[in-house]
Amino acid sequence: QVQLVESGGGLVQAGGSRRLSCAASGRTFSSYVMSWFRQAPGKEREFVAAISWNAGRITRYADSLKGRFTISRDTAANTVYLQMNSLKPEDTAVYYCAADWSTVIFTTPGPYDYWGQGTQVTVSS
Repeated sequence: QVQLVESGGGLVQAGGSRRLSCAASGRTFSSYVMSWFRQAPGKEREFVAAISWNAGRITRYADSLKGRFTISRDTAANTVYLQMNSLKPEDTAVYYCAADWSTVIFTTPGPYDYWGQGTQVTVSS
């Protein structure tokens, strides 16, 4: 079992930066994937970024976000981070972290077994 808790959301001005954290507790092991998704009102949940927990540290990003967002991990702390730069109003959403007990990175929400409760990020212009 894996429990996920997101933090770091809040209000930020357009052009600013924000760093989100997702701490995992309970049963954790090297062979799983942690991802970030986001969901704005009236829209489907959207893939943001993912990182594998194996030695390869494979990362994957949504094409539209690569270059502005960076995913990283602290293995010892069982924590994954999302650094968001040059934020735009359209980045406003609830950001969720998710975990999948697999070495395969999925970019859709369905396969993920564990989800955090989300953290709100609001970007004002």
